[in-house]
Amino acid sequence: MSSDEPDADALLPPVRRRPVEGAPLRDVVDLVPERQVAAAALNRAKEAARAKGLRPGDAPRRRPLVDTSGTAGVGPRDPQAVGTSLGAFVGQFGWGAGLVSGTLQHRWTELLGTEVAEHCAYVSLEAGVLTVQASSTSWATHLGWAAPTMLQRFADELGEGVVSEVKVLGPSGPGFGRGRKKVQGRGVRDTYG
Repeated sequence: MSSDEPDADALLPPVRRRPVEGAPLRDVVDLVPERQVAAAALNRAKEAARAKGLRPGDAPRRRPLVDTSGTAGVGPRDPQAVGTSLGAFVGQFGWGAGLVSGTLQHRWTELLGTEVAEHCAYVSLEAGVLTVQASSTSWATHLGWAAPTMLQRFADELGEGVVSEVKVLGPSGPGFGRGRKKVQGRGVRDTYG
C-alpha cells in the first residue's frame, strides 16, 4: 500500500455500536464534555445581560418598592389634589350640608344682590329647602314671586339640586297678644293696610 492512497477505514462511516442493555449513554453516543456545555451557557447568559444593559460581576441593583411598570392612571398611593382629599374627608364625616349652608350664608349678598339681601335673612337650609325671612309682608310677596329666579341663580352658583325650594316667611315681631301688657286690636303692623 502506498502512502498516496487514503486509508479505506477512514472513508467508511463509523460503525455504530449497538447499545448494550444497561450501558451508560455516554459509551454509546459521543457527547460534548460537560465543562464545554456549561461554559457555552455562561457565555450566552453574559451576552444576554450585556444586551439588557447589565454588567456581569456588578453588585445587584435594588428593586423599587413600588412596581411602576405597566400601570396607567391614578392609583391609591398617588398624590391627590387638595379638593379631592377634602371632598372625601367632608363626605366621610357627613359635613356636606353644613358646608353648603355656610357657603350660602357667606355669599348671601353676592348671590341675591345687595337690595334683596338687605330685606331677607337666611333662616335655614334643610334637605334642599331654603327658608328665608322677609323684613316686611311686601318683601315676602316679592320674594315669593322671585323664587324661580333665585333657584336658577343658586343652581348656577352652588350646583344643581343644592337648593330645590325657597320657603319665604313673613316678618315676625314681638307677640302683642300675650303677656300681662297686651295691645287690644290689630296691634302694630309692618305696612299700612
